Amino acid sequence: MAQVTTAQPSGLVGIWWAALRPNTLWAGFTPVLVGSALAFADGGLSILPALAALVGAILIQIGTNLFNDYSDFKKGADTEQRIGPARATQRGWLQPEDVLLGVKVSLGMAFLVGIFLVYVGGWPIVFLGLASLACAIAYTGGPFPLAYVGLGDVFVMAFFGVGAVCGTYYVQTLTVSADALVASVAVGALATAILAVNNLRDRHTDAVAGKRTLAVRLGSRFTRVQYVLLVVMAFVLPVAWGIGQHRITWVAVAGAAPMAVFEIRGLVVRDGQALNPHLGGTARLGLVHGVLLSVGMVAEAWL
Repeated sequence: MAQVTTAQPSGLVGIWWAALRPNTLWAGFTPVLVGSALAFADGGLSILPALAALVGAILIQIGTNLFNDYSDFKKGADTEQRIGPARATQRGWLQPEDVLLGVKVSLGMAFLVGIFLVYVGGWPIVFLGLASLACAIAYTGGPFPLAYVGLGDVFVMAFFGVGAVCGTYYVQTLTVSADALVASVAVGALATAILAVNNLRDRHTDAVAGKRTLAVRLGSRFTRVQYVLLVVMAFVLPVAWGIGQHRITWVAVAGAAPMAVFEIRGLVVRDGQALNPHLGGTARLGLVHGVLLSVGMVAEAWL
């Protein structure tokens, strides 16, 4: 398997920007958008907590990305055989200690933002915030790295789905509704689908490095089925719930169905490096899905 040929970005700023993996940052933006839209629909939108939740989520996403870059390089999961998008440490664009410093800065800033959110939301945000920061490291680091024992999918669903949507809703309304829980699972399903593409593509090199993702443990067929089920759930759940709860505007997510069909059709027949476009495609699907769901929520408040 040949490595992806990616030219080194120009300048230090370009290198750091590439290291942040900007295409993945929508996974931090989307749940905050959805949680805030639902808060608006329920008459509880609060701008400062919403903005703080957004900044905190993006910073934690950045910290997770950078530590994943650092840790996978150190553990030997990112080698010259890598077929995914280039990693700054693995390609020698940045030194490992510099990337680790970036982790400390981004998570330190997230901690500072969290202080304000704790002031607004109290003890529940303390627990959610500390768990998010800890898991940003534990995802690929520490004595029990989640991604290396097949728990990465659980982490993504918990923190980029349920925790992020419900946490955003909570700091604005000081409650968590059934609507927020349903929306959070739908958002988390597509965030987890991004990881499924990544793990399917990297299963061979991950197996060599001892990274026992679900794709390594259960194989490519399972991972393809997992992806399809996650994408389908992301659409069926909010549509069915919206109709059942007379929140009919939630069906707006169906507008992203053609994108979903395209990604599913590609994922079930492609493998290896050919999956790279579907990694970005699934991230875009998650963004469009979240935007449409948010538009539906806001529209409900206006009808």
